[in-house]
Amino acid sequence: MGVPAAEVGSTGPEMSLAAVRATYSRHTGRKALLVAALLGLTGATALVATAVGAAGISVADVWRVILAHLGIKTAPVNDLAQTVVWEIRLPRILLATVTGMSLAGAGAVMQGVLRNPLVSPYTMGLSSGAAFGAALAIVLGTGLVGGNYLDVSRWLIVTNAFIFGGLTTLLAFSLARFKGMAPETLVLGGVAIGYLFQAGVSLLKYISNNDALKELVVWLMGGFWGADWQTVALLTPVVLLCMAGLCLYAWDLNVLGAGEDVAASLGIKVGRLRVCTLTLATLAASATVAFTGIIGFVCLVGPHICRMLVGSDNRFLIPCSCLMGAVLLLVADTLARTIIAPTEIPVGIITALMGSPFFVYLLIRKRRQWWG
Repeated sequence: MGVPAAEVGSTGPEMSLAAVRATYSRHTGRKALLVAALLGLTGATALVATAVGAAGISVADVWRVILAHLGIKTAPVNDLAQTVVWEIRLPRILLATVTGMSLAGAGAVMQGVLRNPLVSPYTMGLSSGAAFGAALAIVLGTGLVGGNYLDVSRWLIVTNAFIFGGLTTLLAFSLARFKGMAPETLVLGGVAIGYLFQAGVSLLKYISNNDALKELVVWLMGGFWGADWQTVALLTPVVLLCMAGLCLYAWDLNVLGAGEDVAASLGIKVGRLRVCTLTLATLAASATVAFTGIIGFVCLVGPHICRMLVGSDNRFLIPCSCLMGAVLLLVADTLARTIIAPTEIPVGIITALMGSPFFVYLLIRKRRQWWG
């Protein structure tokens, strides 16, 4: 069929460029709105999670306690609500939020930079390294540089887990340098080093006494029992700075998604990009895992849900993954505290029970290629 002359006259370069810009603005606007909505959902979930528990406290009371500590005058709240909300629940809720942001954000970046949908901080060996560091502290009461610090065992566990968690990625980098930082070498190197540290954890379990074994098993299950304001104050700036740094690389990660050759031809130093982004992701994940123990599936499920919502544009995928991870972990922790209250289930068990079926569902439902 012929095209009317009026339409031919309106299909010049200026009109085409305007149409492209309008379409682009519409799509980016929708994604930005979705991220904003997810931010609101995160805040609402945190408020509800803080209210839920053995002591019945309303969401309004939670909000009044928070406002009162911010110096804003509100209606008086009873002492029980003040203590439960501010001293017990709110630090835990904030720690769960920061941990979810860290794990899911790091997972999204690792999957993008290595172009592998199954990569996460844990498949890179980070969890095994952190577990080995924690096991050294719990079973032997020693740190990386030796010495006995049983009187400050909590901080020894945290320090060991953080150091050994980061060490696994450093070792994977070292192995990958022999192959030019190839993505598959990084992944396989992380898996191999992870198995090595798993063997070390098994050995320490075997030689431990009953008390140390129980403490180690509980740590490996993951949880927020040690949440306090000191931990929140320490982790929050680390995680936020790392996530902000990763967002600065969003455009480069988008270009890398088109292939290494394309990225290199556009002036992106792929090797340096991988080192910088994986270092930031590992730092954030190691810091939170050191305090919470092993909490799996958030770093896999969160990013995949967000890819279904906003696509693979890292400008929106990274913040969306952070917020989705926070929501998922808040829900999981609330269930862990309330399903068989007053007994508390380790949150790592809940995330595995929630994440495994959903991840299988995603794998079955997904018909297109992961990376196109």
